[in-house]
Amino acid sequence: MEKAKVYFSKQITPENVVKIYEKLGITLPGKVAVKLHSGEDGNQNYIKPEFVKAIVEKVNGTVVECNTAYDGARNTTQRHEKLMEKHGWSKYFDVDIMDGEGPDKVLEIPNGKVIKKDYVGKNIYNYDSMLVLSHFKGHPMGGYGGALKQLSIGVASGHGKSYIHCVGNENGTFEEMFKVDQNKFLEAMADSASAVAKHFEGKIAYINVMCNLSVDCDCCAVAEDPCMKDIGILASLDPIAIDQACIDLIYNSKDPGRNHFVERVERQNGVHTIEAATKLGFGNREYELINID
Repeated sequence: MEKAKVYFSKQITPENVVKIYEKLGITLPGKVAVKLHSGEDGNQNYIKPEFVKAIVEKVNGTVVECNTAYDGARNTTQRHEKLMEKHGWSKYFDVDIMDGEGPDKVLEIPNGKVIKKDYVGKNIYNYDSMLVLSHFKGHPMGGYGGALKQLSIGVASGHGKSYIHCVGNENGTFEEMFKVDQNKFLEAMADSASAVAKHFEGKIAYINVMCNLSVDCDCCAVAEDPCMKDIGILASLDPIAIDQACIDLIYNSKDPGRNHFVERVERQNGVHTIEAATKLGFGNREYELINID
């Protein structure tokens, strides 16, 4: 397989997000869903709406999110919409909680290793294309969070998130989420990510912003402060390549906080998500990093 192209810039500005997207040479057609993380109430690290305003306007996108499978400010549609207002998303953009009203839609995963279906909000069918705009950071369960996590847990409905976490148990409980085989959970994430990537095949692009590099996710109400300095912005048409490139930038960093971040990734075997996704064949770990600065 030919190496994937991953574009990189050290300059983390709203204008550079647009510039790096333009390097991809793609025009996302029709109605564009912009999948990003709205930030749990109390989280200080999520990327703010003012930063992404230029790119959302560039693609004429609708900001989309899905409800969570755990207690917090985003586990019901009413609470989630209220938080979207509090965090300023609704001020600037059209916002759609895709699983806000049931029933969920099912994306089939015939070649899935752990799960054979992905529960997503029914509103996904309102969109012709998707921009996956990820804040790259650590994650308590996944080890790291980037494009693949946005495609999987991020696009899954509240029930779908539980289904992935419980590796295909339709009736899995919140407690069971933390007791499953870790590698199977990561493989279930890869399975579900493949379903969304295939759904928008040829009409999807990925941007990872490597700033506010905490070992904790934006889903944490109480998150550690960043342990590393900001690294830059990456863009690709390949979700596996862009995550692999981000991981490599972390591993190759001489930042004193690098070891703490790597420990989180390795404790959860986070790179296994990339390994599992590669076996499913919807992307490539081999990439060419193209600096646009």
